[in-house]
Amino acid sequence: MVQNKRSTAKNIVIIYAYPNDNGFNSAIFSTVEKNISSKHHVKVIDLYKDKYNPVLCFDDTHKRRNLQFDEEVKGYREIVSWATHLIFVFPIWWGGMPAILKGFIDRVFAKGFAYEYKGIVPIGLLKNKTAWIITTHDTPAIYANLVQQDYGKVLKKQVLKMCGITPTTVHTMSFLRYTKEKSRKRFLQRMTKEAQKI
Repeated sequence: MVQNKRSTAKNIVIIYAYPNDNGFNSAIFSTVEKNISSKHHVKVIDLYKDKYNPVLCFDDTHKRRNLQFDEEVKGYREIVSWATHLIFVFPIWWGGMPAILKGFIDRVFAKGFAYEYKGIVPIGLLKNKTAWIITTHDTPAIYANLVQQDYGKVLKKQVLKMCGITPTTVHTMSFLRYTKEKSRKRFLQRMTKEAQKI
């Protein structure tokens, strides 16, 4: 990690959802992690390496209203509570986040922990935190931006903002399958600079 004496120390959690150690998302993750200032405290949640169980279950014994107390994901809730800055690195599949990350949101960002309601108005409980979302996808940027509904927007606007996490920065590498090596290197260089700014 690089030194950055001007920044205030942060508790940073990188939430990473990609199964291939040789893929471009892995390169993004590694680039970001190694370029965060050593002044910060960094933890990594690698959902695939953790073999995280994304399946949300509730029944007569396990009530949905009690998800905030789920012992199986207690450790993840504690890490999210500890964090002052969350970094998400994941690919866009079928227009949205991978199922394993969606399951992480479903189970960890539960009512009573991440948000509550005051009447019909949602109140975020994870305040004083910021976030950075880094995604890749194979769709041309103009189509993803103008036509598609998700492509990382749901995580920013309907999840993190609702939970009180703001502001959230988003960086996206579009049309990944058809990009040349030069473009990929340029994107990684940008991620290097962004990580060093934290």
